[in-house]
Amino acid sequence: MVTFDAHSPLPLYEQLYRSLSDEIRTGERPAGSRLPGKRSMAGQLGVSVNTVDTAYQILAAEGLVESRPRSGFVVLEYDAPVPAPAQQALPKPGAPEPSAHFAFDLTTGGVDTALFPFRQWGRIQKELLYNQPELLRHGHPLGDESLRAAIAGHLRQYRGVACTADQIVVGAGTEYLLGQLAHLFAGKTAAVENPGYRRTSAILQVEGVSGCPVPIDEGGLSLAGLRASGAQLCYVTPSHHFPTGVTMPAPRRAQLIRWAQEQPGRYILEDDYDSEFRYDIRPLPSLQGMAGPEGPVVYLTTFTQSLAPSIRIACMVLPPPLMEAYRALYAAYSCPVSRFDQQALCRFITEGHFARHLARMRLAYKTRMEMLAAALEAAFGRENIRLQGRHTGLHLLLTLPGGPGESAMVQRAAKAGVRLRGLGSYYMAEEASCPPNTVVVGYSGLDTAQIPELVRRLHEAWCAQ
Repeated sequence: MVTFDAHSPLPLYEQLYRSLSDEIRTGERPAGSRLPGKRSMAGQLGVSVNTVDTAYQILAAEGLVESRPRSGFVVLEYDAPVPAPAQQALPKPGAPEPSAHFAFDLTTGGVDTALFPFRQWGRIQKELLYNQPELLRHGHPLGDESLRAAIAGHLRQYRGVACTADQIVVGAGTEYLLGQLAHLFAGKTAAVENPGYRRTSAILQVEGVSGCPVPIDEGGLSLAGLRASGAQLCYVTPSHHFPTGVTMPAPRRAQLIRWAQEQPGRYILEDDYDSEFRYDIRPLPSLQGMAGPEGPVVYLTTFTQSLAPSIRIACMVLPPPLMEAYRALYAAYSCPVSRFDQQALCRFITEGHFARHLARMRLAYKTRMEMLAAALEAAFGRENIRLQGRHTGLHLLLTLPGGPGESAMVQRAAKAGVRLRGLGSYYMAEEASCPPNTVVVGYSGLDTAQIPELVRRLHEAWCAQ
Protein backbone atom coordinates (compact mmCIF):
# COMPACT_ATOMS: atom_id res chain seq x y z
CA MET A 1 0.00 0.00 0.00
CA VAL A 2 1.46 3.31 -1.10
CA THR A 3 1.79 5.89 1.67
CA PHE A 4 3.51 9.25 1.87
CA ASP A 5 5.64 10.66 4.68
CA ALA A 6 4.83 14.30 5.17
CA HIS A 7 8.13 14.87 6.99
CA SER A 8 10.32 13.24 4.34
CA PRO A 9 12.68 15.53 2.40
CA LEU A 10 12.02 13.41 -0.71
CA PRO A 11 9.55 14.79 -3.29
CA LEU A 12 6.25 12.95 -3.66
CA TYR A 13 7.14 11.37 -7.02
CA GLU A 14 10.33 9.91 -5.46
CA GLN A 15 8.38 8.48 -2.54
CA LEU A 16 5.82 6.94 -4.90
CA TYR A 17 8.51 5.48 -7.14
CA ARG A 18 10.35 3.90 -4.20
CA SER A 19 7.18 2.42 -2.76
CA LEU A 20 6.12 0.84 -6.09
CA SER A 21 9.67 -0.33 -6.79
CA ASP A 22 9.82 -2.14 -3.44
CA GLU A 23 6.45 -3.82 -4.14
CA ILE A 24 7.65 -5.05 -7.54
CA ARG A 25 11.02 -6.27 -6.29
CA THR A 26 9.48 -8.19 -3.39
CA GLY A 27 6.78 -9.75 -5.59
CA GLU A 28 3.92 -7.93 -3.95
CA ARG A 29 3.04 -6.69 -7.45
CA PRO A 30 3.64 -9.80 -9.62
CA ALA A 31 4.80 -9.84 -13.24
CA GLY A 32 1.98 -9.19 -15.71
CA SER A 33 -0.11 -7.17 -13.30
CA ARG A 34 -1.12 -3.66 -14.30
CA LEU A 35 -0.45 -0.49 -12.39
CA PRO A 36 -3.52 1.69 -11.82
CA GLY A 37 -4.06 4.33 -14.48
CA LYS A 38 -2.29 7.60 -13.84
CA ARG A 39 -5.48 9.56 -13.21
CA SER A 40 -6.90 6.80 -11.01
CA MET A 41 -3.68 6.55 -8.96
CA ALA A 42 -3.50 10.33 -8.64
CA GLY A 43 -7.09 10.42 -7.35
CA GLN A 44 -6.48 7.63 -4.85
CA LEU A 45 -3.39 9.31 -3.42
CA GLY A 46 -4.49 12.92 -3.68
CA VAL A 47 -1.54 13.98 -5.81
CA SER A 48 -1.18 15.43 -9.28
CA VAL A 49 -1.15 13.31 -12.44
CA ASN A 50 2.36 14.66 -13.18
CA THR A 51 3.61 13.20 -9.87
CA VAL A 52 2.28 9.74 -10.80
CA ASP A 53 3.53 10.02 -14.39
CA THR A 54 7.06 10.90 -13.23
CA ALA A 55 7.16 7.92 -10.87
CA TYR A 56 5.90 5.56 -13.60
CA GLN A 57 8.46 6.86 -16.10
CA ILE A 58 11.31 6.16 -13.64
CA LEU A 59 10.02 2.60 -13.13
CA ALA A 60 9.88 2.15 -16.90
CA ALA A 61 13.41 3.53 -17.35
CA GLU A 62 14.66 0.94 -14.82
CA GLY A 63 12.94 -1.88 -16.68
CA LEU A 64 10.54 -2.71 -13.86
CA VAL A 65 7.40 -1.83 -15.84
CA GLU A 66 6.55 -1.42 -19.49
CA SER A 67 4.09 0.93 -21.15
CA ARG A 68 1.78 -1.01 -23.53
CA PRO A 69 -0.86 0.42 -25.89
CA ARG A 70 -4.38 0.21 -24.41
CA SER A 71 -2.99 -1.61 -21.38
CA GLY A 72 -1.16 1.11 -19.49
CA PHE A 73 1.90 0.21 -17.40
CA VAL A 74 2.46 -3.53 -16.92
CA VAL A 75 4.85 -5.03 -14.35
CA LEU A 76 7.73 -6.98 -15.94
CA GLU A 77 9.41 -10.14 -14.71
CA TYR A 78 11.90 -9.48 -11.92
CA ASP A 79 14.07 -12.29 -10.58
CA ALA A 80 15.19 -11.12 -7.17
CA PRO A 81 18.80 -12.03 -6.43
CA VAL A 82 19.38 -14.66 -3.77
CA PRO A 83 20.52 -12.99 -0.54
CA ALA A 84 24.19 -13.60 0.12
CA PRO A 85 24.89 -15.81 3.14
CA ALA A 86 25.82 -13.97 6.28
CA GLN A 87 29.55 -13.59 6.62
CA GLN A 88 31.79 -12.62 9.44
CA ALA A 89 32.98 -9.04 9.34
CA LEU A 90 36.22 -8.71 7.47
CA PRO A 91 39.18 -7.72 9.61
CA LYS A 92 40.23 -4.15 9.22
CA PRO A 93 43.30 -3.79 7.02
CA GLY A 94 46.50 -3.21 8.87
CA ALA A 95 47.53 0.42 8.89
CA PRO A 96 51.03 1.78 9.26
CA GLU A 97 51.90 2.49 12.85
CA PRO A 98 50.88 6.11 13.49
CA SER A 99 53.77 8.38 14.33
CA ALA A 100 51.63 10.98 16.08
CA HIS A 101 52.47 9.66 19.57
CA PHE A 102 56.19 9.63 18.83
CA ALA A 103 58.11 12.79 19.56
CA PHE A 104 60.71 11.77 16.94
CA ASP A 105 60.14 9.72 13.78
CA LEU A 106 63.39 8.31 12.42
CA THR A 107 61.85 5.94 9.89
CA THR A 108 62.98 6.28 6.28
CA GLY A 109 61.00 7.53 3.30
CA GLY A 110 59.94 10.91 4.63
CA VAL A 111 61.06 14.35 3.53
CA ASP A 112 61.36 17.73 5.16
CA THR A 113 58.31 19.54 3.78
CA ALA A 114 59.85 22.87 4.77
CA LEU A 115 62.38 22.37 1.96
CA PHE A 116 59.67 22.07 -0.71
CA PRO A 117 59.98 24.84 -3.35
CA PHE A 118 56.54 26.28 -2.68
CA ARG A 119 57.06 29.59 -4.46
CA GLN A 120 58.46 28.27 -7.75
CA TRP A 121 56.19 25.21 -7.91
CA GLY A 122 53.09 27.24 -7.05
CA ARG A 123 53.89 29.91 -9.64
CA ILE A 124 54.41 27.32 -12.37
CA GLN A 125 51.21 25.45 -11.48
CA LYS A 126 49.20 28.69 -11.54
CA GLU A 127 50.60 29.74 -14.91
CA LEU A 128 49.87 26.34 -16.40
CA LEU A 129 46.32 26.32 -15.07
CA TYR A 130 45.50 29.71 -16.57
CA ASN A 131 47.55 29.61 -19.76
CA GLN A 132 47.47 26.00 -20.93
CA PRO A 133 43.89 24.68 -20.80
CA GLU A 134 44.88 22.02 -23.35
CA LEU A 135 46.47 20.14 -20.46
CA LEU A 136 42.94 19.11 -19.50
CA ARG A 137 42.96 16.79 -22.52
CA HIS A 138 44.52 13.36 -22.78
CA GLY A 139 48.28 13.28 -23.15
CA HIS A 140 50.79 10.77 -24.48
CA PRO A 141 50.37 7.34 -22.81
CA LEU A 142 54.08 7.21 -21.93
CA GLY A 143 53.98 10.72 -20.45
CA ASP A 144 54.18 14.11 -22.15
CA GLU A 145 57.00 14.13 -24.66
CA SER A 146 58.38 17.43 -23.38
CA LEU A 147 58.68 16.01 -19.86
CA ARG A 148 60.33 12.82 -21.10
CA ALA A 149 62.81 14.91 -23.07
CA ALA A 150 63.57 17.04 -19.99
CA ILE A 151 64.06 13.92 -17.86
CA ALA A 152 66.33 12.37 -20.49
CA GLY A 153 68.50 15.50 -20.49
CA HIS A 154 68.64 15.60 -16.69
CA LEU A 155 69.54 11.91 -16.37
CA ARG A 156 72.14 12.19 -19.09
CA GLN A 157 73.83 15.15 -17.41
CA TYR A 158 73.70 14.07 -13.77
CA ARG A 159 73.52 10.27 -13.84
CA GLY A 160 75.21 9.33 -17.11
CA VAL A 161 72.07 7.58 -18.36
CA ALA A 162 72.24 6.93 -22.11
CA CYS A 163 68.70 7.23 -23.45
CA THR A 164 66.26 9.21 -25.56
CA ALA A 165 62.81 10.46 -24.63
CA ASP A 166 61.31 7.53 -26.56
CA GLN A 167 62.80 5.09 -24.04
CA ILE A 168 61.20 6.73 -20.99
CA VAL A 169 57.91 5.78 -19.33
CA VAL A 170 56.43 8.17 -16.74
CA GLY A 171 54.33 6.64 -13.97
CA ALA A 172 52.76 7.31 -10.59
CA GLY A 173 55.64 6.11 -8.43
CA THR A 174 58.29 3.43 -8.66
CA GLU A 175 55.93 0.80 -7.25
CA TYR A 176 53.45 1.43 -10.07
CA LEU A 177 56.14 1.17 -12.74
CA LEU A 178 57.70 -1.90 -11.15
CA GLY A 179 54.30 -3.59 -11.16
CA GLN A 180 53.88 -2.86 -14.87
CA LEU A 181 57.40 -4.00 -15.61
CA ALA A 182 56.88 -7.28 -13.78
CA HIS A 183 54.16 -8.25 -16.26
CA LEU A 184 56.82 -8.37 -18.96
CA PHE A 185 58.72 -10.97 -16.91
CA ALA A 186 55.84 -12.99 -15.45
CA GLY A 187 56.92 -16.50 -14.51
CA LYS A 188 60.59 -15.61 -14.09
CA THR A 189 62.70 -15.33 -10.94
CA ALA A 190 64.29 -12.11 -9.75
CA ALA A 191 67.29 -11.92 -7.45
CA VAL A 192 66.60 -9.27 -4.81
CA GLU A 193 68.98 -7.74 -2.29
CA ASN A 194 69.07 -9.20 1.21
CA PRO A 195 68.72 -7.12 3.31
CA GLY A 196 66.63 -4.88 1.14
CA TYR A 197 63.41 -3.09 0.45
CA ARG A 198 60.76 -5.71 1.26
CA ARG A 199 58.05 -3.94 -0.73
CA THR A 200 59.94 -4.64 -3.96
CA SER A 201 59.76 -8.40 -3.44
CA ALA A 202 56.07 -8.14 -2.53
CA ILE A 203 55.23 -6.19 -5.71
CA LEU A 204 57.15 -8.58 -7.94
CA GLN A 205 55.51 -11.58 -6.26
CA VAL A 206 52.00 -10.18 -6.75
CA GLU A 207 52.71 -9.66 -10.45
CA GLY A 208 53.99 -13.20 -11.02
CA VAL A 209 57.75 -12.78 -10.55
CA SER A 210 59.31 -14.88 -7.79
CA GLY A 211 61.84 -13.14 -5.57
CA CYS A 212 65.04 -14.92 -4.52
CA PRO A 213 67.00 -13.17 -1.71
CA VAL A 214 70.72 -12.79 -2.51
CA PRO A 215 73.12 -11.57 0.19
CA ILE A 216 74.86 -8.20 0.20
CA ASP A 217 78.61 -8.00 0.85
CA GLU A 218 81.06 -5.10 0.97
CA GLY A 219 80.69 -4.61 -2.80
CA GLY A 220 76.93 -4.86 -3.02
CA LEU A 221 74.97 -7.81 -4.42
CA SER A 222 77.00 -11.02 -4.27
CA LEU A 223 77.79 -12.32 -7.77
CA ALA A 224 78.30 -15.82 -6.42
CA GLY A 225 74.90 -15.66 -4.76
CA LEU A 226 73.36 -14.30 -7.93
CA ARG A 227 74.69 -17.16 -10.05
CA ALA A 228 73.58 -19.71 -7.47
CA SER A 229 70.05 -18.29 -7.47
CA GLY A 230 69.36 -19.24 -11.08
CA ALA A 231 67.49 -15.94 -11.49
CA GLN A 232 66.85 -14.33 -14.88
CA LEU A 233 66.35 -10.87 -13.38
CA CYS A 234 68.32 -8.90 -10.82
CA TYR A 235 66.96 -5.97 -8.80
CA VAL A 236 69.71 -3.75 -7.35
CA THR A 237 70.28 -0.34 -5.77
CA PRO A 238 73.95 0.07 -6.80
CA SER A 239 74.46 3.77 -6.12
CA HIS A 240 73.29 3.51 -2.51
CA HIS A 241 72.13 0.15 -1.30
CA PHE A 242 69.14 0.28 0.99
CA PRO A 243 69.53 -0.04 3.92
CA THR A 244 73.27 -0.79 4.37
CA GLY A 245 74.46 2.24 2.37
CA VAL A 246 76.98 0.19 0.32
CA THR A 247 77.99 1.69 -3.05
CA MET A 248 78.70 -0.92 -5.70
CA PRO A 249 82.21 -0.36 -7.14
CA ALA A 250 82.86 -0.21 -10.88
CA PRO A 251 84.41 -3.72 -11.15
CA ARG A 252 81.35 -5.32 -9.51
CA ARG A 253 79.08 -3.31 -11.81
CA ALA A 254 80.96 -4.57 -14.85
CA GLN A 255 80.64 -8.15 -13.59
CA LEU A 256 76.93 -7.68 -13.07
CA ILE A 257 76.46 -6.38 -16.62
CA ARG A 258 78.45 -9.31 -18.00
CA TRP A 259 76.18 -11.69 -16.08
CA ALA A 260 73.16 -10.16 -17.82
CA GLN A 261 74.83 -10.32 -21.22
CA GLU A 262 75.69 -14.01 -20.90
CA GLN A 263 72.17 -15.21 -21.69
CA PRO A 264 69.35 -13.65 -23.74
CA GLY A 265 66.42 -12.54 -21.58
CA ARG A 266 68.48 -11.60 -18.54
CA TYR A 267 67.91 -8.06 -17.26
CA ILE A 268 69.11 -5.85 -14.43
CA LEU A 269 66.51 -3.61 -12.75
CA GLU A 270 68.50 -0.64 -11.44
CA ASP A 271 66.68 1.42 -8.81
CA ASP A 272 68.48 4.77 -8.47
CA TYR A 273 66.08 6.01 -5.81
CA ASP A 274 68.20 8.62 -3.96
CA SER A 275 71.36 9.15 -5.99
CA GLU A 276 70.85 12.94 -5.79
CA PHE A 277 71.95 12.95 -2.15
CA ARG A 278 75.69 12.36 -2.35
CA TYR A 279 77.72 14.47 0.08
CA ASP A 280 81.37 13.76 -0.64
CA ILE A 281 82.09 13.20 -4.35
CA ARG A 282 80.01 12.85 -7.47
CA PRO A 283 78.35 9.40 -7.57
CA LEU A 284 79.42 6.72 -10.03
CA PRO A 285 77.54 6.81 -13.34
CA SER A 286 74.50 4.59 -13.56
CA LEU A 287 74.66 0.92 -14.51
CA GLN A 288 72.44 1.78 -17.44
CA GLY A 289 75.01 4.26 -18.71
CA MET A 290 77.76 1.65 -18.44
CA ALA A 291 75.67 -0.88 -20.39
CA GLY A 292 74.55 1.59 -23.06
CA PRO A 293 71.10 2.50 -24.42
CA GLU A 294 70.51 -1.00 -25.80
CA GLY A 295 72.10 -2.84 -22.88
CA PRO A 296 70.26 -5.25 -20.54
CA VAL A 297 69.48 -2.65 -17.87
CA VAL A 298 66.16 -1.09 -16.90
CA TYR A 299 66.73 2.17 -15.05
CA LEU A 300 64.15 3.38 -12.47
CA THR A 301 64.16 6.60 -10.50
CA THR A 302 61.66 8.71 -8.60
CA PHE A 303 61.07 12.39 -7.92
CA THR A 304 59.18 11.77 -4.67
CA GLN A 305 62.21 12.05 -2.38
CA SER A 306 63.57 15.14 -4.10
CA LEU A 307 60.16 16.88 -4.16
CA ALA A 308 57.45 15.29 -2.00
CA PRO A 309 55.96 11.80 -1.54
CA SER A 310 52.51 13.03 -2.57
CA ILE A 311 53.80 14.18 -5.98
CA ARG A 312 53.66 10.74 -7.51
CA ILE A 313 56.07 11.03 -10.43
CA ALA A 314 58.67 8.42 -11.30
CA CYS A 315 60.10 7.10 -14.54
CA MET A 316 61.82 4.09 -16.04
CA VAL A 317 64.17 3.83 -18.99
CA LEU A 318 63.61 0.71 -21.10
CA PRO A 319 66.02 -0.79 -23.66
CA PRO A 320 64.42 -0.97 -27.15
CA PRO A 321 63.32 -4.65 -27.03
CA LEU A 322 61.51 -4.11 -23.73
CA MET A 323 59.98 -0.83 -24.89
CA GLU A 324 58.51 -2.64 -27.89
CA ALA A 325 57.02 -5.29 -25.60
CA TYR A 326 55.79 -2.61 -23.19
CA ARG A 327 54.01 -0.67 -25.92
CA ALA A 328 52.31 -3.84 -27.17
CA LEU A 329 51.12 -4.83 -23.69
CA TYR A 330 50.04 -1.40 -22.45
CA ALA A 331 48.77 0.18 -25.66
CA ALA A 332 45.34 0.83 -24.11
CA TYR A 333 46.70 2.43 -20.92
CA SER A 334 46.86 6.17 -20.25
CA CYS A 335 49.60 7.84 -18.25
CA PRO A 336 48.37 7.96 -14.61
CA VAL A 337 50.13 11.23 -13.76
CA SER A 338 48.24 14.52 -14.06
CA ARG A 339 49.42 16.52 -17.06
CA PHE A 340 49.56 19.64 -14.90
CA ASP A 341 52.01 17.89 -12.57
CA GLN A 342 53.94 16.57 -15.56
CA GLN A 343 54.31 20.01 -17.09
CA ALA A 344 55.11 21.61 -13.74
CA LEU A 345 58.01 19.18 -13.34
CA CYS A 346 59.04 19.72 -16.95
CA ARG A 347 59.34 23.48 -16.45
CA PHE A 348 60.90 23.00 -13.03
CA ILE A 349 63.69 21.03 -14.69
CA THR A 350 64.15 23.05 -17.88
CA GLU A 351 64.14 26.42 -16.08
CA GLY A 352 66.96 25.27 -13.80
CA HIS A 353 64.92 25.22 -10.58
CA PHE A 354 65.37 21.49 -10.03
CA ALA A 355 69.17 21.59 -10.05
CA ARG A 356 69.18 24.52 -7.60
CA HIS A 357 66.58 22.81 -5.43
CA LEU A 358 68.70 19.65 -5.23
CA ALA A 359 71.75 21.69 -4.27
CA ARG A 360 69.83 23.32 -1.41
CA MET A 361 68.50 19.95 -0.24
CA ARG A 362 71.94 18.35 -0.32
CA LEU A 363 73.36 21.15 1.81
CA ALA A 364 70.47 21.00 4.28
CA TYR A 365 70.56 17.22 4.65
CA LYS A 366 74.36 17.09 4.85
CA THR A 367 74.32 19.69 7.64
CA ARG A 368 71.61 17.75 9.45
CA MET A 369 73.49 14.46 9.12
CA GLU A 370 76.76 15.96 10.37
CA MET A 371 75.05 17.58 13.36
CA LEU A 372 73.29 14.33 14.25
CA ALA A 373 76.46 12.25 13.87
CA ALA A 374 78.50 14.68 15.98
CA ALA A 375 75.84 14.74 18.72
CA LEU A 376 75.62 10.94 18.81
CA GLU A 377 79.38 10.50 19.01
CA ALA A 378 79.65 13.13 21.73
CA ALA A 379 76.92 11.50 23.82
CA PHE A 380 77.95 7.86 23.43
CA GLY A 381 81.69 8.34 22.88
CA ARG A 382 83.26 7.77 19.47
CA GLU A 383 84.73 4.48 20.63
CA ASN A 384 81.29 3.20 21.75
CA ILE A 385 79.24 3.85 18.62
CA ARG A 386 79.63 3.15 14.91
CA LEU A 387 77.85 5.17 12.23
CA GLN A 388 77.73 4.10 8.57
CA GLY A 389 76.33 5.81 5.50
CA ARG A 390 77.55 9.38 5.96
CA HIS A 391 78.52 9.79 2.32
CA THR A 392 75.08 9.54 0.75
CA GLY A 393 71.35 9.01 1.26
CA LEU A 394 68.97 10.10 3.98
CA HIS A 395 69.68 7.60 6.74
CA LEU A 396 72.50 6.25 8.90
CA LEU A 397 73.19 2.77 10.24
CA LEU A 398 73.83 3.09 13.96
CA THR A 399 75.62 0.21 15.69
CA LEU A 400 76.07 0.10 19.45
CA PRO A 401 78.74 -2.56 20.14
CA GLY A 402 77.91 -4.37 23.34
CA GLY A 403 74.41 -2.88 23.31
CA PRO A 404 71.23 -4.54 24.63
CA GLY A 405 70.34 -6.08 21.24
CA GLU A 406 68.48 -4.76 18.23
CA SER A 407 64.99 -5.60 19.47
CA ALA A 408 65.63 -4.04 22.87
CA MET A 409 67.09 -0.92 21.23
CA VAL A 410 63.97 -0.46 19.10
CA GLN A 411 61.60 -1.09 22.02
CA ARG A 412 63.44 1.16 24.45
CA ALA A 413 63.60 3.93 21.86
CA ALA A 414 59.85 3.61 21.34
CA LYS A 415 59.22 3.96 25.08
CA ALA A 416 61.33 7.12 24.95
CA GLY A 417 59.17 8.51 22.14
CA VAL A 418 61.55 7.70 19.28
CA ARG A 419 60.33 5.67 16.33
CA LEU A 420 62.93 3.72 14.33
CA ARG A 421 63.52 0.26 12.84
CA GLY A 422 66.17 -2.37 13.37
CA LEU A 423 68.37 -3.52 10.51
CA GLY A 424 67.13 -7.08 10.99
CA SER A 425 63.62 -6.10 9.87
CA TYR A 426 64.96 -5.64 6.33
CA TYR A 427 66.30 -9.20 6.06
CA MET A 428 64.23 -11.66 4.04
CA ALA A 429 66.51 -14.63 4.74
CA GLU A 430 69.57 -15.51 6.81
CA GLU A 431 68.76 -12.99 9.53
CA ALA A 432 71.53 -14.54 11.62
CA SER A 433 74.04 -12.73 9.40
CA CYS A 434 72.59 -9.34 10.41
CA PRO A 435 75.10 -7.23 12.37
CA PRO A 436 73.95 -7.12 16.01
CA ASN A 437 72.84 -3.99 17.87
CA THR A 438 72.19 -2.07 14.62
CA VAL A 439 69.28 0.25 13.85
CA VAL A 440 68.36 2.39 10.86
CA VAL A 441 68.20 6.11 11.62
CA GLY A 442 66.38 8.20 9.04
CA TYR A 443 67.02 11.91 9.48
CA SER A 444 65.23 13.47 6.50
CA GLY A 445 62.27 14.64 8.59
CA LEU A 446 64.32 15.67 11.61
CA ASP A 447 64.52 19.31 12.66
CA THR A 448 68.06 20.30 13.65
CA ALA A 449 66.68 21.97 16.78
CA GLN A 450 65.39 18.55 17.90
CA ILE A 451 68.77 16.80 17.73
CA PRO A 452 70.00 17.48 21.31
CA GLU A 453 66.78 16.20 22.89
CA LEU A 454 66.63 13.21 20.53
CA VAL A 455 70.18 12.14 21.36
CA ARG A 456 69.57 12.62 25.08
CA ARG A 457 66.55 10.31 24.93
CA LEU A 458 68.42 7.64 22.94
CA HIS A 459 71.38 7.71 25.31
CA GLU A 460 69.14 7.42 28.32
CA ALA A 461 67.11 4.60 26.73
CA TRP A 462 70.11 2.53 25.65
CA CYS A 463 72.69 3.22 28.33
CA ALA A 464 70.90 4.16 31.54
CA GLN A 465 69.07 0.84 32.10
